[in-house]
Amino acid sequence: MTGAKVRYKVWVEDDRGVLLSEWRADLLAAVDETGSLTRAAELVDVPYRTAWERIREMEAALGEPMIETSSGGREGGGSHLTPAGRDLLARFRRITNGLDAEIQRRFDDELRGRLG
Repeated sequence: MTGAKVRYKVWVEDDRGVLLSEWRADLLAAVDETGSLTRAAELVDVPYRTAWERIREMEAALGEPMIETSSGGREGGGSHLTPAGRDLLARFRRITNGLDAEIQRRFDDELRGRLG
C-alpha cells in the first residue's frame, strides 16, 4: 500500500450535537479573512443560511457571540470575528495543528508494513 494516508476528523460535541469542527473553524476563519459571512459561506461551499445557523449554534453553546455583523450603508456592511470568536478559532487550531503529521507517523510505525 504505497502512499497510504490515514484520514480522520476532529470535532467537539455534547448532547446537543456538534459544537466545533474543522469545517466550523474554516467558516470562522473565512469570515475573518473576507469580512463577510456571505463570502465566507461561498468559500466553504454552503448556503448562507446554513453558515448563519452554524454560527448561531456555536454562539448558543458558548454563551457569547462569535461574529459581529453590520448592515450596509455608506461604509458597507460586513461581519468580523469577536474576540471570543478569534480566541475559539486560535485554540481549536492549536489543538489540531500537527495532528496530520503525528497520525501519519503513528500509522507508518504501526501499520505501514502490514497493509502494503
